[in-house]
Amino acid sequence: MHQRSSKSLLLVASLLSVLLASAAHSATQVASGPEDQAIPEGFTRQDQLRGSITPEREWWDVLHYDLALQVFPKTKSIAGSNIISFRTLTAGERMQVDLQPPLAITRVVHGDAELEFVREGNVYWIQFAQALAPAVEDQIQIYYEGTPVESTNPPWSGGFTWSEDEQGKPFIATTCQGIGASIWWPNKDHGADEPDHGMDIHITVPKGLTAVSNGRLHARSEDAAAKTSTFHWQVLNPINNYGVNVNIGNYVNIPGVYEGEFGKLDLEYWVLKGQEKKAREQFKQVPLTIAAFEHWFGKYPFYEDSYKLVVVPYLGMEHQSSVTYGNGFKNGYRGRDLSGTGVGLKFDYIIIHESAHEWWGNNISMKDSADMWIHESFGTYAESLYVEYYYTKAEAQDYNVGIRKGIGNRAPIIGQYGLNNSGSGDMYPKGANMLHTMRHVLNDDEKWHAVLLGLQQEFWHKTVTTAEFEAYINRVSGFDFSFLFDQYLRTSNLPLLKYAAKGKSLSVWFEDVVPGFSVPVLLHINGKDQRVLVSETPTEIVLKSALKSFELDRNFYMTVAEEK
Repeated sequence: MHQRSSKSLLLVASLLSVLLASAAHSATQVASGPEDQAIPEGFTRQDQLRGSITPEREWWDVLHYDLALQVFPKTKSIAGSNIISFRTLTAGERMQVDLQPPLAITRVVHGDAELEFVREGNVYWIQFAQALAPAVEDQIQIYYEGTPVESTNPPWSGGFTWSEDEQGKPFIATTCQGIGASIWWPNKDHGADEPDHGMDIHITVPKGLTAVSNGRLHARSEDAAAKTSTFHWQVLNPINNYGVNVNIGNYVNIPGVYEGEFGKLDLEYWVLKGQEKKAREQFKQVPLTIAAFEHWFGKYPFYEDSYKLVVVPYLGMEHQSSVTYGNGFKNGYRGRDLSGTGVGLKFDYIIIHESAHEWWGNNISMKDSADMWIHESFGTYAESLYVEYYYTKAEAQDYNVGIRKGIGNRAPIIGQYGLNNSGSGDMYPKGANMLHTMRHVLNDDEKWHAVLLGLQQEFWHKTVTTAEFEAYINRVSGFDFSFLFDQYLRTSNLPLLKYAAKGKSLSVWFEDVVPGFSVPVLLHINGKDQRVLVSETPTEIVLKSALKSFELDRNFYMTVAEEK
């Protein structure tokens, strides 16, 4: 996603900790649920039920979703069902399934039996007649209907967008990052558990419209009597819940193929009738984007599910294998350069940023919303890597430095765990500049590239935590970034590099840093470059002459001040 506004966060002395397993897309085990955890000030029980691994979530692992949905544009309503296939990890008889009002579950079927269920806000407690045994595979079918929440500001607010194209035909889309997929379909709405075997999505719409979703179009059928068309999309890979989407309109399909080092990747561009000429020209950036990111990050993660770019009535989002686009066929961010340097107009922000999420957010997905930076910091950093790949390293640096003007430094990037809280919007430009700084601290581009490639390989199709990310980066890079992560992710303070000169002696040290913070930086002293290891304890540098000029290299995101 491409949110630029910061959220106000309440700082709490003691953060909730959630023990998350590292198994790929499996249900996460935690020691305790909401019943025995205090709710921090400013949050509610609903926040806790949404954001934590409750006992009613931890005993089962999602294997597959089979979602069937009929959309009624005239009444702005929907009706459908979801077959949830799952594996029991331990015995269990009470299941948590999430669906937000005003949508309502009408039936839950388990085999030949109807199950009882009770609603508590955004949560349904589903009761089995008797406990299911551990280590078995089973399924339930949930029927639901209603008038879904209408998004007031997509993609930043979730729900359905009901609009019309220039010909007056329905133009409809879903968005749900942050608020959760349960705003429009029933599921286990927590990032730690993705369906191991993917998902089937059946969308029924009025005849004459086309419904586009994730994965590949498996089948299309018509009901002449009902005057409807049903589109069956199939996703073979695990998929995060907020990455599932539905787009409905008077679409035209422009097919393509990316001939990459890993073989042929099917490309599809779904645009409104009349947009074909603009799309063919602007979307030439898609194969360029995939080539750049396969260089930096490795193989595109979803060859089996193809790559789609789908025009929507909002700015765009990173829906897995169904990237949505509403940037007006312009370079930049709605025609603007977010860096203010001119570099941001060399590429279409939505194509590059949202496609980067196929690697960062869709291939590697956060377990807890508090770790959203893993998606957005790398997604934003990827913008400058695209520039470096096709233009110059200097222009890539210009871009990274330029987007710093969007950083607020008012709250930490990491949010509060177990509460569906994603932290500060600084995760975009500040997170990107943290990664850019790490690259220059390491001062070994070959090793840094190996880290980026290795992260994708190590956590391929997995859900992860910040702790796992940190441990991997430290191990593979050979540098302990722990204090740097603490500084940039868990505080809102920038390191302050202080210096003081007396005669031919120069002292440099850090202030406003976490205890133990120490990194090498590149300094320009009297016109010459010098790498210096700086910590909270002053480092003495002997000069050949009195200090005339002192500058921190621009690739280190820190502040500098002279001690008077």
